[in-house]
Amino acid sequence: MTTLNHFLILLLALFFCHSVNAKTLNICVTGCSYNSIQKAVDEAESGDTLIIKKGVYKEFDITIYKKSLYISGEKGTIIDVDNKGYGFRVEATDITLKNITIKNILMSYTKEYAALFLFKSYDFVLENIKIEGAFFGILIQKSKDGKILNNIISGEGTTEANTGNAIHLWHSERIVIQNNKVQKMRDGIYIEFGNFCIINNNVSKNNLRYGLHFMFSNDNVYTNNMFNNNGAGVAVMFSKKIKMINNTFKKNWGPTSYGLLLKEINDAEIKNNLFEDNTIGINVDGTNRINYTENTFYNNGYAVKVLGACYTNIFTHNNFLHNTFDLSYSGALNSNKFEENYWSSYVGYDLDKNGIGDVPYRPVKLYSYLVNRTPEAIVLLRSLFIDIVDFSEKVSPVFTPENLVDNKPLMKKIEW
Repeated sequence: MTTLNHFLILLLALFFCHSVNAKTLNICVTGCSYNSIQKAVDEAESGDTLIIKKGVYKEFDITIYKKSLYISGEKGTIIDVDNKGYGFRVEATDITLKNITIKNILMSYTKEYAALFLFKSYDFVLENIKIEGAFFGILIQKSKDGKILNNIISGEGTTEANTGNAIHLWHSERIVIQNNKVQKMRDGIYIEFGNFCIINNNVSKNNLRYGLHFMFSNDNVYTNNMFNNNGAGVAVMFSKKIKMINNTFKKNWGPTSYGLLLKEINDAEIKNNLFEDNTIGINVDGTNRINYTENTFYNNGYAVKVLGACYTNIFTHNNFLHNTFDLSYSGALNSNKFEENYWSSYVGYDLDKNGIGDVPYRPVKLYSYLVNRTPEAIVLLRSLFIDIVDFSEKVSPVFTPENLVDNKPLMKKIEW
């Protein structure tokens, strides 16, 4: 028998012994061997299953250290932290927590108390957990290869200072955040130094600051998420190789609000997203080599606002529909490409019937330049004087980039 066969037999034997020795511990308010979650955790061994029966458990700072456990509640399983600290504190590999309600997390101005705090944890699953009255909801630090699935998190903070983030990652990699609903927190999802993560199909709404906020986080994919009615929308900063596809940024209104802020982002793809009813659809600053394609900008104050230091970006096959300003530029230089977009304010013609306007379209109006420099000028919106000003700049550009032109504007709205 080969050495490899001996090794495989030994692995199977170890696995069989481990499976045989693994046990299930039932936890009840009354009538079980355990009425304390912490006591059951302390007496459990790696590989054990803990079932928390329905009922209210007044416990806090439940600590799991270097044990691989499967912990599941039932419908009606509630852990009431009673404003005394954390819910769970975990440092372990191969840990599962699911089907639990955790409420009343302690608020602090000096510590980040969370319903679930994981530190140096790997291969974890947090699923079907409802967190009510959260300070921080799920706080993950220096962890890898985890899944955060189907959770509902809500807070009660009234200011950014007295509430934390629903899902907060720091120095973590390969985390899947999917099918979560978060609201009434400071930030819905916050990621700092988090790489190779997947954020899919989450709803983040009514948060005090950002629906999503991440920085120094590379190679992440964000798909099919809804960011609705947050204080300032979504902020994406100091990161590269990002994909944001099929997301909705909606009703982020306010004097400093936007659907999406891009700050120092390089080599990214912004595709097939909807920006609707935002003060600014996308606020762009210091971003390079970004492909914006198949996005729809509908009924925003500004569809896209470019502040500066943005080079070799491509805008193609996007719909710009009924925005007050389709595009705002802060300078007279342009190295970005705009081509084959649909602009609802385009009034050109298509004599050869090829679907492309015969007259190029200049999306930057002098009036938007004036409003940027003198916000009070907004009172002149839709006046005849402004129409004359915009026409004169279109004929002979002085303040706006002369080469910022869509030479192939589409005649019909793009359907996907």
